Amino acid sequence: MKVHELPQFTALQTAAASFKSDEKLHLRILCSDSSRCAGLVASHETDNGAKIILDYSRQQVTGETMEVLYDLADKVGFTAKRDKMRSGVKINTTEGRSVLHHALRMPKGYDYSVNPEGKQILSDVHAVRDKIEAFTNKVRSGELVGCTGKELKNFVCIGIGGSQLGPEFVNEALRADLSAAKASEGRNLRFLANVDPVDFELCTRDLDPEETLLVVISKTFTTAETMLNARTTKKWIVDGLAAKGITDAAEITSKHVIAVSTAIDKCVDFGIDEANIFGFWNWVGGRFSVCSAVGILPLSLQYSYDVMASFLDGAHDIDEHFFTAPLRQNIPVILGLLGVWNSTFLGYETRALLPYSQALKRLPAHIQQVDMESNGKRVDIEGIPLPFQAGEINFGEPGTNGQHSFYQLMHQGRPVPADFIGFMESQRPIALDGEPVSNHDELMSNFFAQPDALAYGKTLNEVAQEGVPEELRHHKVFAGNRPSSSILMTRLDAFAIGQMLAIYEHRTAVQGFIWGLNSFDQWGVELGKSLAKQVRAQLSSSRKSGAHVQGFNSSTSSLLEAYLAHGGN
Repeated sequence: MKVHELPQFTALQTAAASFKSDEKLHLRILCSDSSRCAGLVASHETDNGAKIILDYSRQQVTGETMEVLYDLADKVGFTAKRDKMRSGVKINTTEGRSVLHHALRMPKGYDYSVNPEGKQILSDVHAVRDKIEAFTNKVRSGELVGCTGKELKNFVCIGIGGSQLGPEFVNEALRADLSAAKASEGRNLRFLANVDPVDFELCTRDLDPEETLLVVISKTFTTAETMLNARTTKKWIVDGLAAKGITDAAEITSKHVIAVSTAIDKCVDFGIDEANIFGFWNWVGGRFSVCSAVGILPLSLQYSYDVMASFLDGAHDIDEHFFTAPLRQNIPVILGLLGVWNSTFLGYETRALLPYSQALKRLPAHIQQVDMESNGKRVDIEGIPLPFQAGEINFGEPGTNGQHSFYQLMHQGRPVPADFIGFMESQRPIALDGEPVSNHDELMSNFFAQPDALAYGKTLNEVAQEGVPEELRHHKVFAGNRPSSSILMTRLDAFAIGQMLAIYEHRTAVQGFIWGLNSFDQWGVELGKSLAKQVRAQLSSSRKSGAHVQGFNSSTSSLLEAYLAHGGN
């Protein structure tokens, strides 16, 4: 039975109608019920005492609403779907693949017997991890050097989509962590994703080719943008070293270019030493690949394998929590159910991810891809059109920056369900004499205040009591009743970054399982790419032989002709 055919679906539609119309269900009223609020909290604690607290009492739910959502999850077979994912069943049916990014985080000796091929999978994973550890240790120690004998200290990571967004998020999150920062002293990690030549210029302009190692990331070694950037950057290194008297392009490539790919032959043809090609598997989707060599190789070059092993341990910690914790205390499950409730039943089309941590400034961009590429679908897993909208428009910005950007809309425009993320400790605490609070406490004052402001709002009567002139009163009314969740963690270190990643990866899977769609394919990215091939061919023939523009609609033809007439390239 489809999710929308279940009586629980109908019951949730009825409940949503009540939340939209009944003033007694305004969050201002609901949040005054301390017993309700106490029941809408979940927590997770690790062996080292680090905590994650999820408070979702400012969501437009009651305990009864949550029970219907749990019942809905039960009736769609959520637990069975989750167990199939864990055990390696090929739940990505359109591509005939398992979904096993959680296997990338399993420690050596882990009992993965729930998967019939678990022992071999774990062996393969750790063979690559061991290879990454050995290689990165040699580079970082100076045992492996570039053509001129200089140490390799600059790492240019060339890839796009999941090959860039995930690793870049983790890199930014680690930069201010004390242990990671110490491990990265004197090194630079850059990401080259956009085929725009400006990106290449900004990425390489202050780097020395003698000290630079390129990490080309492409599963098939055919991704158009990635391969053009790879050829461009390879030429930059070859030309730079030629100026130093090193003219053997093959030697330069073998010492300055490595790859993460499954296309061994193509990598070798590019000039990469086969020993410096790091593999991964078709059960790792691009947007879920940061825990594979895609992310762990460049990040270990920058921060050390030991730091990244802690990151993987954090992700594994949440994997275990997701697969084994009771649903009512399961943080990714609760977040996923709330996502379904807010989008499918309450009709909210957007969702904000608001980390009160500058180090997490790239988390929203990464989760935007994880979520929107996974659940932005029009049909269910059987190819039948969905009778409701699936997937939300995800965006976000670190607090307090976002408060001076789009919070105006959140408070007085359209409601946007939000996740606020904060930490009990700062990565870099500052406390000035004479100031009432530390810098981190100032930041966290806003973390605690904003969810209440969104939930409670301010009534016309309250505005009047403040003595606001009558002509301004309606401008200063806040409707409130804007839902949010608050996630409070102990500290942001490599382990916690891994936890954060896994929480949002699994939240996405939960929503897909409830909606009955395939969260692990991405056919929607194909059409534009295929049309770009036709445009590329036209540009090439027009530039080189003066061929007339043809085969496009009048609008595109007109734009192409204007572009070509300008003459620049």
